[in-house]
Amino acid sequence: METTTEQASGRRPIRWGILATGGIAHAFARDLVSYGHIVQAVGSRSQQSADAFAAEYGIPTAHDSYEKLVADPDVDIVYISTPHPFHAENAELALGAGKHVLIEKPITLNAAEAQRIADLAAEKNLLLLEAMWTRFLPHVVRIREIIAAGTIGDVRAFLADHTQLITDDPEHRLNNLALGGGALLDLGIYPISFAAMLFGSPESVTATGTLRETGADAQVSAVFRYADGAIASTYSASNTKGPNTASILGTNGRIDIDAVWYSPTTFRVYNGSGDVIEAWENTVPERGMQFQADEAERLIHDGAIASSILSPAESVSIMQTLDEVRRQIGVVYPAESQRDAG
Repeated sequence: METTTEQASGRRPIRWGILATGGIAHAFARDLVSYGHIVQAVGSRSQQSADAFAAEYGIPTAHDSYEKLVADPDVDIVYISTPHPFHAENAELALGAGKHVLIEKPITLNAAEAQRIADLAAEKNLLLLEAMWTRFLPHVVRIREIIAAGTIGDVRAFLADHTQLITDDPEHRLNNLALGGGALLDLGIYPISFAAMLFGSPESVTATGTLRETGADAQVSAVFRYADGAIASTYSASNTKGPNTASILGTNGRIDIDAVWYSPTTFRVYNGSGDVIEAWENTVPERGMQFQADEAERLIHDGAIASSILSPAESVSIMQTLDEVRRQIGVVYPAESQRDAG
C-alpha cells in the first residue's frame, strides 16, 4: 500500500465518506484504498448494500442512509456518485451537514443546479470539486505544462471523440432520461471539459445530434469557437466505438494523445516540422482516480474551497455549455420539465 502526501507530512489524514455504491463508487474506493487514503464510511439506501461495500474495501462504518453518512462526525469529505439528477440534492445534503464535497461529473444536471450548490459551498466555506478525474492525471498535468511553456506555439484547435458501444436497452442508465441519460453528459462532457481547460468558455456553440426512441442522445457532434479564434470539435456517442483519441494543434506543433485519451495513457509532442520532441509513457497502473483525491485533500489542508485546476465557477460554465448543446439537439430531462411546469 502506498503512502499519501498527508500521511508522509504528518498532517491528519482526511477521512472520506462514499455516498452510494454503484460502479463508479467501486472504482473510486478501490483507488483510494490502494493508495492509502482513509475511507471511513459508506452510505447506501440499504444496509445490505452498505455492508457489502464496506466489507469489500475494509471500510469501518456502513450507514443505511445518505443522511446518516453526512451526519457521521468521523467523515470530512463526501464523494457523491449517484446518477446525475440526484447530484444537486445530495451535494446540498452533504454541504448542509458541513462536509466538503467531491461530486461525480457532470457536477449536476444543468447550470442552474450547479450554480446553486456552488453558492451554497461558498456560503458554508466548504470545498466543492467536480470529479473530472482526467484533469488531475499525470499525463494531463504534463500537457498543461507543455502548453504553458509555448512548446507547440499558440493552441488553435482541439479535436477529440469519446465513443462507446453501449446497450440500446431503454432502461439502461445512459438511455433513460429520468436518470439523466444520453451520450452528452456521460461521454461528451470529457472532451467538452478538456476544451474548456484549454480555451475557457466558448463564444459560439454549434451542435447536432441523433436521439434514441427514449429521447436520450445517442450521438452528439459539437463545434465550439472561442474569442481568440480557436476552435474545438468534439464527438460523443453511445452507439458506436471510435478511436477515443485526441489532438491539440498549435501554431508550432501538436500533441497527439493516444487511446483512451481521457484515462492514463501515452502521448507524443511534435514540433512544426513533424518531429517527435517528447514521448510520454504511462506509469499509472490503475484507473488513476486517486489523483483527484490528492487534490481535494491538499485543498482542505490548505483551507481552500476551490481548485485552480477545476473551480466551481468553471464547472458552472461547462454546464452552461452542455445546456446549450442540449437545447440545440432537443434533449430535456423530466426533472426539468416538472420544475418548469410547477
